[in-house]
Amino acid sequence: MADQFSNTQQIRKPAVVSKGGIVASQSRKAAEVGAGVLAAGGDCVDAVIATTFALGVLEPWMSGLGGGGAMVLYRARERRYEVIDYGMRAPNSLRVEHYPLTEGAASDIFPWPRVKDDRNLQGPGSIAVPGVVAGMEEAHRRHARLPWKELLAPSITLAGEGLLVDWWTTLMVASSAADLRRYPASAAAYLQDGLPPNAQWGIRSAVRLPQDRLKATLSYLAAEGPRDFYEGDLARSMSADIQAAGGALTIEDLATFRAHGREPLKIPYRGGNVYATPELTCGPTLAHTLRLLQQKLQPGRGGPDAAAYSEYALALQSAYRERLQDMGDADGRRALGAEHLAPACTTHFSVVDKDGNMAAVTQTLLSTFGSKFVTPQSGITMNNGIMWFDPTPGVPNSLAPGKRCLTNYNPVVAQAADGRRLALGASGGLADPAGGDADAVLRDGFWLGSRCGDPPAAHRRQRRRDRDRRRAPAAGNA
Repeated sequence: MADQFSNTQQIRKPAVVSKGGIVASQSRKAAEVGAGVLAAGGDCVDAVIATTFALGVLEPWMSGLGGGGAMVLYRARERRYEVIDYGMRAPNSLRVEHYPLTEGAASDIFPWPRVKDDRNLQGPGSIAVPGVVAGMEEAHRRHARLPWKELLAPSITLAGEGLLVDWWTTLMVASSAADLRRYPASAAAYLQDGLPPNAQWGIRSAVRLPQDRLKATLSYLAAEGPRDFYEGDLARSMSADIQAAGGALTIEDLATFRAHGREPLKIPYRGGNVYATPELTCGPTLAHTLRLLQQKLQPGRGGPDAAAYSEYALALQSAYRERLQDMGDADGRRALGAEHLAPACTTHFSVVDKDGNMAAVTQTLLSTFGSKFVTPQSGITMNNGIMWFDPTPGVPNSLAPGKRCLTNYNPVVAQAADGRRLALGASGGLADPAGGDADAVLRDGFWLGSRCGDPPAAHRRQRRRDRDRRRAPAAGNA
């Protein structure tokens, strides 16, 4: 096979430079929405909120109104780091006896025993209380400059245009089509005649999937405010749809949900600090991983070598053995790995504004398309957060009513010894998304003073020619 591939191809990605702020996301269009908010005078957090709702329209298989997540913020004026945690939790109305074990292993990303009919993996029974809207509500309350309604306007416009079908949309829908077909509203939202949609061959043609219900929901949320999602007509419609299909989520489960401000984990690392999400996220697991890597690996130039990758694997294996066996929403079990510190389907994006405020934001439905269940009245693709729980009784992460999910996302903001800062994150999966990645970036670049993303000479020349035009906030792909 070696002869089938180029031995000389090099892929370089030029740095994006701006004096107005930068939004980095896998979806360029969502990043442009956030950059537009910065250009209008918005705070970093305003861009976070607008980008979040845009991503729910543009990448509905990754995140959205029906998901959860967390963000790490740096507030430049106060020189303060903080976390907003809007992770999901099990409904109080959930009944453990509805999740009996059967033979075999679960068919998704976690190594749990299998539950009858995969009730914890997909469908209405897999839905946890969603947190994204509450997270945006809390962020807006703390730091926003622009009105809530104005920040939702771009996502409403995007939903009105419909979901563009390109090769990636087709691939993502096809990967879940067999399960999406089980639920009429899901099939109506994402399939055409029961099959994945396909882009047309004609270069000028475009195929779009209507998102009319989602547009109406976003418009209503913009007008009525975020609490309606948990206490008003939206909450009643969601709970009614889910219960009608056999799920547990009630209006009371939604009404009691709140996002929480938390102190970040401060992880000493190679002369600087990494600020990560605490408790039931991958932050404690990252602390365990980086502690081992700092002991085993010495800083060196030239990028990670084979020995470094071996140490990444060993550190992650050690951290995850502890995580999956011993962590959960129980006293003394919420932050294992962090005790060494002094007193997937997921989407990540990062934002920095002109004032130096920073945000690292990770949000998810958990599996691709989450539960695969779209609420018929509101058009919201719901999470399958119940999958985060171990269905085995009697362990720290056992499924139980009202319990917080043991999530596997981990946005971080890091500060080097000389004061430079970095917002970092990645899509999730079973393994810690920032363990080896963080060490590779921090150990071999950030901490050593190298210029991450240093553009090639041609781009540097172009940047000098265009320097007077580079005043507006910029958008880039993460």
